[in-house]
Amino acid sequence: MATSLRGLDAGPGSLRRWILIYFAALLLLPPRPNLGYNENYTEPVCGTPWWPDNLEESQHWPWEASLQIEDKHVCGGALIDRSWVVSAAHCIQGNQEYSVMLGSSTLHPNGSSWTLKIPVGDIIIHPKYWGRNFIRSDIALLCLETPVTFNKYVQPICLPEHNFNFKVGTKCWVTGWGQVKQQSSAKLTPAPELWEAEVFIIDNKNCDSIFHKKTLYPQVVPLIRKNMICTTNYGEDLCYGDPGGPLACEIDGRWILAGVFSWEKACAKVPNLSVYTRITKYTIWIKEQVSHGALLGPCRTSWLLFLPWLLQLPVSL
Repeated sequence: MATSLRGLDAGPGSLRRWILIYFAALLLLPPRPNLGYNENYTEPVCGTPWWPDNLEESQHWPWEASLQIEDKHVCGGALIDRSWVVSAAHCIQGNQEYSVMLGSSTLHPNGSSWTLKIPVGDIIIHPKYWGRNFIRSDIALLCLETPVTFNKYVQPICLPEHNFNFKVGTKCWVTGWGQVKQQSSAKLTPAPELWEAEVFIIDNKNCDSIFHKKTLYPQVVPLIRKNMICTTNYGEDLCYGDPGGPLACEIDGRWILAGVFSWEKACAKVPNLSVYTRITKYTIWIKEQVSHGALLGPCRTSWLLFLPWLLQLPVSL
């Protein structure tokens, strides 16, 4: 017995119209957020740094992102999902057209087939961001117009659970295109090659005490707050760091984003201290924004342009 379509006004034209509406709805369905998880969303997929064949080069950090304006590097960032990059809120300079470069350790790749350059479709700054004097809630999310395909050169870094505790003394790595001085002038320019440095997490109270020695703020006013994480380095000079760049830590074989570079102690001052936005304090917020963005499809609104066209196609056979 044939199924009746009378309730749907099942003439030939109406049937075709329902088919068009069905396929239009499929196109509008946003992808499920992929915050460092594989296709079945059960096993974490955390990127892993690796060395190029030329061992003289530094490691390749596959989540490293360069936030750019008109092909000029302005800040670092970290890929956390096929469509999302996390960076520092103070990097966002008003109503600018941003793009993100992925898959390269040099700011000026020459014909590299694995380097991606993707426009930014949407930017979400944390509502409690405060950029005066000592920055607070210095975190922003950038939604890419086109989702990336993970490969050897482009991989996400995993987010920590909101209740995870990065212990004092944990060894981590900071990467970025930090500012360097040109020999012929005092002008600072981004380093052409990605640099990396080993750092260690220190206690917030000790970090706060050191910063207070160089300020007029009373001790009762904390400069290093719970939503920040502080590191030190006992060797290389980390002056002129790359704002928005990732602080990555290997925990039980997985690479996790511990912080986003925010600000640092004055150059040439020992010890070298750097302050990051503590990601664990924003893990829930990040997941909420990514899930909300996936439901609304803020970076895929171009599909809406096709809906009127689909619905206005001739329906007679």
